[in-house]
Amino acid sequence: MLELRAKCECCNRDLPVDSQDAFICSYECTFCRDCVDNTLRGRCPNCSGELLQRPRRLVAEAK
Repeated sequence: MLELRAKCECCNRDLPVDSQDAFICSYECTFCRDCVDNTLRGRCPNCSGELLQRPRRLVAEAK
């Protein structure tokens, strides 16, 4: 199962499971939209992989 990390690894912003602003790489490194667009330019700083919008879960399912 995909690990939905709760914070941006760059700025520590909260990213709830239903957030539309969460992005991940293939290793599940997690970043917010602002960091992806303005700081990281769409690439993971850990593996250089592409950062894509993370799938969302309904809040009720995440509990």
